Amino acid sequence: MLSSIESRRSAFNPNARGYHAVYHDGEVNHCPGCGRTHWIIGRLSAECAFCSTALPLKDALTHGPAPTPVFWSGSRPNYADLAA
Repeated sequence: MLSSIESRRSAFNPNARGYHAVYHDGEVNHCPGCGRTHWIIGRLSAECAFCSTALPLKDALTHGPAPTPVFWSGSRPNYADLAA
């Protein structure tokens, strides 16, 4: 009987994979590609302004694109009420 590769594989452990570059908000982040510190920040990633190396945002991995949902109770106000 043949054993499959899947049965010999250990469980996935993300801490054991080594260095994982992410953009940390509020800190000086050096680009792993060119070493500079100028970034263009998006919702899910940051891109180096010089060499275009992209890094995921650390906060985007844990909080998602909408961390705080907004719920309306009762009737939802219209645009004219919100602009007033």
